[in-house]
Amino acid sequence: MELEEVYRRDLNLLVALKVLIEEGSVSRTAIRLNLSQSAMSRVLGRLRELLNDPLFIRQGQHLQPTQRAIEISHALNEPLESLRILLSPTDFEPKLCKQHFVIATTDYAMQTILPYALPRIYEEAPNISLEFPPLQHEQMLNQLTTEGCDMAICRPTRNIEPLVHEKLGLVSVFCMLSKSHPLADKEITLADYLAYPHALIAISDGVKALIDAALSGHPKAKTVLRAYHLQAALAIVDKMPLIITVPADLAYLVAEQHNLIVKPLPFEFKPFEYSLIWHPRCEHSAAQIWLRNLLKEQCGRLIDKRVQDMGLV
Repeated sequence: MELEEVYRRDLNLLVALKVLIEEGSVSRTAIRLNLSQSAMSRVLGRLRELLNDPLFIRQGQHLQPTQRAIEISHALNEPLESLRILLSPTDFEPKLCKQHFVIATTDYAMQTILPYALPRIYEEAPNISLEFPPLQHEQMLNQLTTEGCDMAICRPTRNIEPLVHEKLGLVSVFCMLSKSHPLADKEITLADYLAYPHALIAISDGVKALIDAALSGHPKAKTVLRAYHLQAALAIVDKMPLIITVPADLAYLVAEQHNLIVKPLPFEFKPFEYSLIWHPRCEHSAAQIWLRNLLKEQCGRLIDKRVQDMGLV
């Protein structure tokens, strides 16, 4: 049966069938459904016509369901219970949530914000599942509209209407050096920055364009490596005097772990805003509101902790 044909049927009749089976009586069912006995008898007639089965056999004062009625009743248990829960106004309880969330994200967010937030997310909602497809800036509207993504984390590079967004905080860019680097104990000058080989890690095209704009009019830096993850740079950091350019939060999270030194950029670079973005269709979902609020809170904590521990912004 096609969906539009289902729409034409009175699905309230199926609820009446469940109550009839529970009560075994037309009169008691009529009381529960706030109907007259004659109206309830008409409902039973319509049920028999809809399902092409007598559904009940009278045994004294009791209605005995047929095998077909019992089979239908069992099949209705799960969908009717789901509908009951869906239509019941209850407070959202993360521990009971079993939803699958899809968050389109950049490499930067995947390596910084999300690992910082994941322990808290699963602590509060251990039964959810998460999926992180790569964010595609040119296709973000489609990702959030027709491709099943619930939200995105990124730096918006253009007008994103009709999407909704909220700022997560400011992101800057810093350098990391090996402790054996010739500049490890020195302040990096612009001349130094342009002279040494570079690795760009988790730097999107948009952020690279901001760096290039800040260096406009100067010789082009020698980039020997550009990668999504730090491991590629770590493989060669002791083989050449590499300056690793990374988002500030990533530097904060990984520098000590990998025995690297963090340095500020030797030129003016204005921090940019990172945002949490979602489609208006998700605006009032209790589960989505919970996850958005948690991500915003954890991101704020990450930025505050970075500022306090390293004083980098």
